[in-house]
Amino acid sequence: MIRYSINDLEKITGIKAHTIRIWEKRYNVVSPKRTPTNIRYYNDEDLLKLLNISTLNKHGFKISDIVSMPTEEICEKITDISRSSTDFESQINSLTVAMIELNEDAFEKVLSSTILKIGFEKTVTHVLYPLLEKIGVLWQIGTINPAQEHFLTNLIRQKMIVAIDGQNNPLSPNAKTFLLYLPEMEFHELGLLFYNFLIKKHGHKVIYLGQNVPFKDMVEVVKIRNADYVLTYFVAAIPPKELPDYINNLSEALKDKKIFTSGYQVRELEPKLPKNMISLKSAEEFKDYLKALT
Repeated sequence: MIRYSINDLEKITGIKAHTIRIWEKRYNVVSPKRTPTNIRYYNDEDLLKLLNISTLNKHGFKISDIVSMPTEEICEKITDISRSSTDFESQINSLTVAMIELNEDAFEKVLSSTILKIGFEKTVTHVLYPLLEKIGVLWQIGTINPAQEHFLTNLIRQKMIVAIDGQNNPLSPNAKTFLLYLPEMEFHELGLLFYNFLIKKHGHKVIYLGQNVPFKDMVEVVKIRNADYVLTYFVAAIPPKELPDYINNLSEALKDKKIFTSGYQVRELEPKLPKNMISLKSAEEFKDYLKALT
């Protein structure tokens, strides 16, 4: 059982610690436990309950009414909100609960309905990206295990692949070829897949090599296929001390190519990046580059 401090609950649910304490005393919303040394803590049940209460409360339900609802009624109302609302925080909360519970049906329903309402691209930028940031917080706290993370990323990955396959736009008259890859031991693929989607949507060609690609093999493919651009991510695979050497080797090996890079590791090196490399801060920034090519 994971133990949460009240500050952990505030970070995950968005409910102020002061408000949680008031709800505890006035409505018995959650019941903190105590360690043998008398330190208060909360469990998974408390977290899920507060996530649901936060969603209902933001949609006009009074806390006094929520606490009197049976669990089944709360779940029904949460589902209705997720299907009809354009409140992104509600979608994120619902997806977080589904992930923690490993509830694939609930996750699929919320994600599919969100895509239908606002489209795939906006779902990624306004719901899934913030969701993944919240997952990062859960990792830091120790709330989720690798199985839950794989559950989440694989379901999102399936949606992205379907969206990519659905891009049947004709090639742009000025179509360029982009090679996308992740360095060796890099497996965080969701961002790369989304850039794949954006490139195809804007009428350009993609050579997608995916995860864990040896450096020499990638360079050889770039030259054989004469790719115009290369795009890669630096998330966690390369030790920070080794990253500058990798960046410089990449720049030198492909000195006649424009290289797009993303991921938090490379942002720290941004002022020192070689001239043929561009650090992408967001998908919106990359879309501007793509529009300029068409």
